[in-house]
Amino acid sequence: MKKSILITGGAGFIGSHVVRLFVNRYPDYRIINLDCLTYAGNLENLSDIEGKTNYVFSKVDINDSTQLEQVFNDFQVTDVIHLAAESHVDRSITDPLSFVKTNVVGTVNLLNAAKNYWKDLSQHLFYHVSTDEVYGSLDNGGFFTESTPYDPQSPYSASKAASDHFVRAYANTYGLRTVLSNCSNNYGPNQFPEKLIPLCIHNIKEEKPLPVYGKGENVRDWLYVEDHARAIDLLFHQGETGNTYNIGGFNEWKNIDIVRLVCEIMDQKLGRTAGESAKLITFVKDRAGHDLRYAIDAKKINEELGWKPLQTFETGIEKTIHWYLDNEAWLQRVTSGDYLKYYQEHYG
Repeated sequence: MKKSILITGGAGFIGSHVVRLFVNRYPDYRIINLDCLTYAGNLENLSDIEGKTNYVFSKVDINDSTQLEQVFNDFQVTDVIHLAAESHVDRSITDPLSFVKTNVVGTVNLLNAAKNYWKDLSQHLFYHVSTDEVYGSLDNGGFFTESTPYDPQSPYSASKAASDHFVRAYANTYGLRTVLSNCSNNYGPNQFPEKLIPLCIHNIKEEKPLPVYGKGENVRDWLYVEDHARAIDLLFHQGETGNTYNIGGFNEWKNIDIVRLVCEIMDQKLGRTAGESAKLITFVKDRAGHDLRYAIDAKKINEELGWKPLQTFETGIEKTIHWYLDNEAWLQRVTSGDYLKYYQEHYG
């Protein structure tokens, strides 16, 4: 095969969309989906491609350096797209050490495996996928650019910032070819319902409260997950080595406005009276260290490589809500934990 690409975290929300895109678009590449299948990793997300001859799944934790080295040897890995990460900010506040282990130590384990296995580092690429949260909070306007100084404000963003620094350090110290991207909030099908949009969809359907931190004034830039996957594909193939690219949706929303929009669409979809779902909105104590605003300036990837989102937020949110309502069984298995049986049944 032309390439043997290791995609870490490939059973997760963003990872599954990236894996599917690469498997379907590049039949001459072997795609190795490496995931330890935490609560957020679900192989059902990829049931439609698991029979493809260029797709392999490997249940490995990136904290296990020995197993990582074995994967590189067994599959003759030529390139890495690193998406595996603990990503939920609330969880990082209650258990920061697990974020350090996965996001920092796990990334270094992966970097070491690549550095040690690849004989000619100039022939291989380590693509590291990160977040806009490493930049901190935009309380006084403006946008995050690739040169914005890092100012992480939560254990999650601090762990991702550290992993970014290690990737750049390995590029500088050992000559590893790297590309790094920092992306804004993603939404779309298959997202675990601890995140804002799928949580709202699920709770509205179940007529449960919709918890909103503080007054809901926090602003985020939102990007449809398939647009992010396209950007990753583009940067993997055409991104300039050693460069960082910001990926954003050009699409800022206050949290409370998103919740109200989801309520409005759900009322229409479920045949409820207008405003009925909005009654479920419940303001709760703000999260510790809650950054006020994130906003990505994605001019670089747009001007240099021609990428831009294909989905507007209005079309993307419609597609997302439609998917969740059409996949109630998936949502039930995820929220109950029954999705874990899929691995046992199909992989033993």
